[in-house]
Parts: sequence; C-alpha cells; structure tokens
Amino acid sequence: MSENFKFITPELFLVVFNLCFLVAMLFVKSQAILSNSNKISAVALLTTALLVYSNPVDSDPIINGFYTSNEFTAFFKILILLLSSVILYLSDAYLKKNNLLKYEYPVLINFSVFGMMIVISSNDLMTLYLGIEIQSLSLYIIAAYRRDNLKSTEAGLKYFILGALSSGLLLYGISLVYGSTGSTQFHIIYNSIMYTERMLGLQIGMVFLLSAIAFKFAAFPFHMWTPDVYDGSPTPVTAFMAIVPKLAVGAMLAKVLFDVFGGISDKWQMVLVFLSGGSMIIGALGAIAQTNIKRLVGYSSIGHVGFALMGLAAVSPEGLSGFIIYLFLYSIMMLGIFAFILNMEKEGVLVADIYLLAQYSENRPGASFAFSLLLFSLAGIPPLAGFICKLYVMMAIINSGLMYLALVGAIVSVIGAFYYLRIVYIIYFSESRGNLDAKIPAGHLLILFLSSAAIVIGTYNLLGVEPLTRLAAESLLY
Repeated sequence: MSENFKFITPELFLVVFNLCFLVAMLFVKSQAILSNSNKISAVALLTTALLVYSNPVDSDPIINGFYTSNEFTAFFKILILLLSSVILYLSDAYLKKNNLLKYEYPVLINFSVFGMMIVISSNDLMTLYLGIEIQSLSLYIIAAYRRDNLKSTEAGLKYFILGALSSGLLLYGISLVYGSTGSTQFHIIYNSIMYTERMLGLQIGMVFLLSAIAFKFAAFPFHMWTPDVYDGSPTPVTAFMAIVPKLAVGAMLAKVLFDVFGGISDKWQMVLVFLSGGSMIIGALGAIAQTNIKRLVGYSSIGHVGFALMGLAAVSPEGLSGFIIYLFLYSIMMLGIFAFILNMEKEGVLVADIYLLAQYSENRPGASFAFSLLLFSLAGIPPLAGFICKLYVMMAIINSGLMYLALVGAIVSVIGAFYYLRIVYIIYFSESRGNLDAKIPAGHLLILFLSSAAIVIGTYNLLGVEPLTRLAAESLLY
C-alpha cells in the first residue's frame, strides 16, 4: 500500500499546499502576499504539473484498485493544471479592479482542481463521486463569489440546486450498478457485466450515471443551467468553468463508458448519439438570439460538447482520440476568447453586449485580428484547427456507420458560423455605438496572440498533440 503513494504525490502536494496556504492567510495579514495570492497559487499548480509529468505510470489499478495512473490520466491532469494556472493569472487584474481579490478565490480554484484530479484518476465509483463533490462544491461557491451582485448570487444558487439533483442521480445510479454487479470498482464491474444476467438494473443505473455526468458536461437535455450560470458568475469564474471542468468531466465520461460499460457499448451508443445531436442543435439555435457574449459562449459551449461527444459515440480508438483532440483544441481557443472578454470594458465597467465591439478594429487592430481568428476557428472555418478537430470526430462517426449524426454536425456548423461571423462583422463593419476603452494588459494580449497562433500552427500538426492523444486513448482502451 505505502509504495503506491508515489503515484499520488501530485495530489498530496496540492492539497497540502492548499491547507498550508489557507492557514497561513488566516494568521498572516500581509497585503503583499494577498495581492500575489493568485500568482502564488498558479506557481503551485505549475509545480503540481511537473510532479505529474515526472510521476511513474502503471497500466494496472493502484491503491487497492481505487486509483489509476496512466498516460490518459497524466495527459488530462497536466492540461488541467496548466490551464488553471493561466486562468488564475488572467483573473488577477479583474479581481483587483473590482475589489474581489481575496485569498479564498485561489484556494477554491485549487481545491476544485484537486477534485478534478481525483475524478480523472478514479477507478471506483465512490472515489469518482468524492472527486465530483470536491470539484462541484468549490464551483458552487465561486459562481456566487460576487456576493453583492444579484446575478452572481442567483447563478450560484441555481448551479447548487441543479448540481445537488445531479449528485442524487449519480448516487442512485451507483447503487443500482453496485446492486447488479456487487462492486463499485471499474475493472470488477467491467468483468462482472460479461457474466451477469441482471441487465435491467445495470442499464437503468448506467442511464442515471450518464445523466448525472451529462449535467456536469452541460450536454442536452441537462444544459439548462449553463447560459444563466455563465452570465451571472464573475467573468474569471466563467472562464474557469467554461474550460477546465469540461476537461475533467470529459475524461470521467470516457472512463465510465469504456472502463465500466465498455462491454455493453451497444447499449449506450444511441444514448451518446441522442446527447450529441441534441447538444449540437440546442447550442446552435440558442446562440443565434444572444447579444450577451457570455450567454453566447454558454450556448456555443453546449454545441461544442455535442461535437466532442460525436467522438465517443463512434465507439472506436479513432473516435476517442478525436474526442481528446477536440477537448484540447477547444480549451486552447477558449483561453484566448476569455483573455479578450475579460477586457471588454467601457468607462471602467465590464460589458458583455457584442454590439459594443462595433469598429473595435480601428483602435485595436492586432487584438481584433487575433480574436477574429479564434472566432473563425470556433466556427469550423477551414483550414484552422477548429475545422481539423471537427473533421476528426466527423470522420470517426462516419467510419462507425452513423452518417446521419455527421450530417447533423455539418448542418449545425453552418448555423453556428452565423453567430461567430456576426461578431467579426460587428468588429470590422458595424456602425460604432461608443468604443470600448480598456487597455488590454500585455500578459492578456500575449495569451490572446499565443492562442490564435496555436490554432493556425495547429493546422499543420495539431501542435504535436496527436501522438499523445493516441497514446492516451490506447492506455484507456487496452
């Protein structure tokens, strides 16, 4: 047992850092430390990423079968830790300007990341539930972080109530699966499915599990919370919620489908097709009417979840690799998008109306061009990386024989191009309604430019991530 603790060194480091930092900030009233609390926590996350990178991997479950440490878990953990550290850096200016800089913010972010790391490496349904709750409780709090704002309070309350419902669905599903197989460990359930005749309870439990995970993933028909929570939460929180939890939940969904229910893929493939098709349609149609950029991002994220799920619905190594590539490139694009949105200000007030971007290109040609590139990529305009990742999942679903889902994806991509290109039109051609006047910090500009450069370079070799995603997919499947 003790020799397995080397595999959880990153998690132990992060939780010990969080606890020590929390205690230290309670007693050390240093303004200098407080003003740099986000940067200190970002460094801790980067250190944790280095520990994950240097950690050994094992193809077999560890810690009495409750945990896994392989190429799949390492890929997602490192990506989550790197992105979270960047988002903490992006949050700094906003929190200081709005008098929201408190040490609790980075602590809650780090605890949420700790929960995500447990989720990604879990090999037991109860460990999975524990990780989800650690992740979600932190997110409920930071969604309502701006306590003097009615929309933020409403977002936190709405997210908490619906999140509690999804937790109940998850626990009920776990109990049904346990009752049918006699275990909560992934590999034991997988083997038991081959020999059990109690398929009805198992299938119902699977549906409850997938419903709960679909809520966390903001997939149709459990998407209703997403636009309201994205709009009401403070913008740095929206950035975090739109990027990082999706990676953790995506990894969790892939593990549950292939590590737990891989033997009955014919039972869940159509469920994935329904979730994917519904998410793409609802996301595209819902975003068309939005003029608030945060709500638009909320609806568009539902649509992108649908495209990503297309890869899992293919039930193939090619599809799983495409699913991982899609989540990776989507995260890179959204990082640049929020580096821009965080600086949409007029007279010192953060705004979200897309029509206030009219003629923005006249004053900020470089930022406008980089932002427009990201919008083109999200729309799936060839040959940018956003088109490449959509092509990956569509080819996988076509090869699996589900041509109609690929057709839905193609139609939805055309619809989605409208609301992305509308923003580009407003930036360059619409009549000005008063210019945004915020100066974009150099660090934010750098992230915006790097993100847009990445989706251009990614058209050549997907930033070199394709072999890594293939290795991660193989470590999950075999």
